[in-house]
Amino acid sequence: MTAQMNRLRHLSLALFFLLTPAVFASDAMPVPTSVAFVPRMSAEEIVERLRTSNEQRAAALRAYDGTRTYSLSYRGFPSNHDAAEEVVVHYTAPGSKSFEVVAEQGSKMLRSKVFAKLLEGEREAAHAENQRQTALTEENYAFTLIGQQPSPYGGCYRLGVEPRHESKFLYRGEICVNAKDFAVESIDAEPAKNPSFWIKKTRIEHRYQKIGEFWLPASNKTVSNVRLGGSATLSISYSAYSLR
Repeated sequence: MTAQMNRLRHLSLALFFLLTPAVFASDAMPVPTSVAFVPRMSAEEIVERLRTSNEQRAAALRAYDGTRTYSLSYRGFPSNHDAAEEVVVHYTAPGSKSFEVVAEQGSKMLRSKVFAKLLEGEREAAHAENQRQTALTEENYAFTLIGQQPSPYGGCYRLGVEPRHESKFLYRGEICVNAKDFAVESIDAEPAKNPSFWIKKTRIEHRYQKIGEFWLPASNKTVSNVRLGGSATLSISYSAYSLR
């Protein structure tokens, strides 16, 4: 039992560290039918527009409420585990978040060691200094322009992102930046640094949605392969946003 608890503890820490950067396509999103016109820009120009636009939106966003549904499925040694939790989130600028658990089911151990850690980490990530250290800026990442593609919101720039230093709070992979609003529409990546020996490989798929003039999380899927042969899939859906 002690060995089992240790493995799950490592797994929970890995999932916690992977999601804290979330600075995480919803089924309800429209499907792109054509490629919108996307002006030619360099990676440097796109990143600078992204930075300034993010700062403007952050300054304008005063408060919001929202609902999240967390779902975690672990398949592997020594046994399978599932858990789910519904949480109401209250955000107040510049960096205050509170969480109210309204429903929960499944493994109590996963809920306490994964979901609770995720919420705790997000409170910490909301602080200004932590946001600076994980932001999509030239200070933290090197960017490469890959191309353009259609998106649910018209069109976006595809940028490769490579962390400038190894950190379990940063990631490497690809982002799509909306060509009109210069906001991140999606992130497909893996952590810059493996947060645990027990985790062999992790993939993160994070999607955003536009609520009013703001871009807020829509969905997240994180799949972690465990060295002992198992896998853990964490899914988060975001809904019922209300701007205040």
